[in-house]
Amino acid sequence: MDIARVVARRSTCLRNQVGAVIVRDKRILSTGYNGAPHNMTHCLAIGCVREDEGVASGTRHELCRAVHAEQNAIIQSALHGVSIEGATLYCTHQPCVLCAKMLINSHIRRVVFEKSYPDADALRFFEDAGVEVVRFGSD
Repeated sequence: MDIARVVARRSTCLRNQVGAVIVRDKRILSTGYNGAPHNMTHCLAIGCVREDEGVASGTRHELCRAVHAEQNAIIQSALHGVSIEGATLYCTHQPCVLCAKMLINSHIRRVVFEKSYPDADALRFFEDAGVEVVRFGSD
C-alpha cells in the first residue's frame, strides 16, 4: 500500500489524491493515479467543476474530467501489453462502481483498498463477480 500512496502523490485532482498499483506474483505490473486525460489541462490549473457545483462524492462521475487511478492502471497495462489477469489491485481508495466494472472485466481477482468511498454498488458488483475485496487499515 505504501507504493500506492506514493503513486497518489502524482494526482492532479483537487478533491482526492488516489493511487493504484496492480501486482501479480509479487511483481508490479502497472500503476495509475487520477488526473486529466493525456494532453488535457489538469484540474490543478483550471479548477474542479464538481467542487464548483457542489457535487457529492461518489455521484455524477461523468462531470469529472479526471481518469480514475484504477482506470489509468488498466490503460497503462494495455498500452504496454502487460496482462493483468489474475492480479491484485492495491488502491488508496475503494473503487467506484465504474472502476469496479472495468476491474471485473480485466479479470482482477483481488482488490485491496485503504480509504472507503461512498459507493456500495461497487462492493456488491465485486461480490457478485467473485472478486475478493480486502479493507486495509482504517480511514
